[in-house]
Amino acid sequence: MKKVGIIGGAGFIGSYITREFLDNGYVVKVSVTDITKEEKYRHLTGLELSGNLYLTELRVEHKDQLEKFVQDCDVVVHCGTPFQLEVHDPQAELFEPIVKGTENLLEVIKNTPSVKKLVLIASVASYNANFPMPPNGKSAEDPIDEKKEKFISQDCHPYGQAKFLANKLVEKFIQENPNPHFEITSVSPVMVFGKSLSCREDSTSTGMQYFIQKMIAPNDHIKFFFKTDAYFAIVDVRDVAHAVFKTASSNGLHGKNYLLSSETWRVSDLNRMLNLSEPLHEPLMVYQNKLAREELHMEFKPVKQTLYSYAL
Repeated sequence: MKKVGIIGGAGFIGSYITREFLDNGYVVKVSVTDITKEEKYRHLTGLELSGNLYLTELRVEHKDQLEKFVQDCDVVVHCGTPFQLEVHDPQAELFEPIVKGTENLLEVIKNTPSVKKLVLIASVASYNANFPMPPNGKSAEDPIDEKKEKFISQDCHPYGQAKFLANKLVEKFIQENPNPHFEITSVSPVMVFGKSLSCREDSTSTGMQYFIQKMIAPNDHIKFFFKTDAYFAIVDVRDVAHAVFKTASSNGLHGKNYLLSSETWRVSDLNRMLNLSEPLHEPLMVYQNKLAREELHMEFKPVKQTLYSYAL
């Protein structure tokens, strides 16, 4: 049986990825940042085939822990970067784990011959660090795909900046290491919504769904989204997990970074659908998914289906 190491495999997206690999016959090693906090990963032990699941403590800032984690893996998936809007210390909370953690992982896997595939959960921010707002000079309805010029500025949220810079590190590594012993492929989901596999209440993604459903604005970022009736591109968490597995189990995808997106909707329409009402507007396709559909053979769920799965 092949073994996959999933960094952050107990989180909102990571839990679905963990389940996907278990269901497809892999031995799965999942990292958690604190093994004593069983409530963070208890839901994984109830998954079918959880007898093939192993849990271990890891912080990506610590290179020695990374070396031990990946040493017997055929595939490594990195989805362990923090996603948060409320930030007090950007360097410690975002840039160290996201940027430095990515740098450490690339160096470690470069020296781990057993690893044949590295899949990175990048972000739509690797293309537009200003997400969910459009890049400067663009309207909210202008289409964005993998060929468009990438955008970052100092005014972007620190999370977007950190994910953008981490992706630049990956691109630089690929350029400087033309013949590695492993393939590197990234997927860049837009806002990931859906129903959580756990009962945890600390997920930013599930929190955003709750805030939009109840029209609660706990901070200035969300107040701004409500005030402007901002457009959000959404992708189902189940589709992200499936895209990661397809990427990990396919060859010839080295250096690719796939946008993962379904439709784009106004916040007001998301609120209506999260309350099981019909939207007032038609959806847009701002973030294009053609490359993922053609090369990964993905079919993306309609956003209404995703939101209903959360609300019901």
